[in-house]
Amino acid sequence: MIYNLPLQLTGIVVGLLLIASHGLALAAPAPTKSFLRALPRSRALGAILLALITIWAFWLVCTIDLGEFARMRTMLTIAVPVGAVLTWMFVDEFLAVRALGILALLAAEPLLEAAYLRPEISRLLLVTLAYVWILSGLFLVGMPYILRDLSAWLLGNGTRYRLGAMAGIVCGAAILGCAIACW
Repeated sequence: MIYNLPLQLTGIVVGLLLIASHGLALAAPAPTKSFLRALPRSRALGAILLALITIWAFWLVCTIDLGEFARMRTMLTIAVPVGAVLTWMFVDEFLAVRALGILALLAAEPLLEAAYLRPEISRLLLVTLAYVWILSGLFLVGMPYILRDLSAWLLGNGTRYRLGAMAGIVCGAAILGCAIACW
């Protein structure tokens, strides 16, 4: 166990983040739509997200049990920042989307760890969200243009946009409710 986060705290944080982010999208649609349109090609946001995931990955490589790869820890601690710099230099296309995909992959692990071996069936809300993040992260890293196309589809119709924002709020409320009442 790397993070050792309790299920209730994880559920509260994730629920509040989902409610806040989707509530902001619902309350301020114009800036949110502008942000979502600019996100796929944003070099500055890509650099910020890349720095964040590099720090996170570096911390993981330094702290986790690598098992039979433990003898490679020094090489991996060098490879993570070098890989990040090379990615920043040579991956211009959809850098922010790819970094967002890696962030989704990294963020799913604490959710799964918090729900690991817990008896509550409602923990599956968090587990399902984590697997959605994993699947989305894999697609965003491998096929980053999907986010551009999905954003264009979602922003193309006001009803779809509002339904998407409300779905995020409902999901966040369900996770927050389970975290407070059940976990």
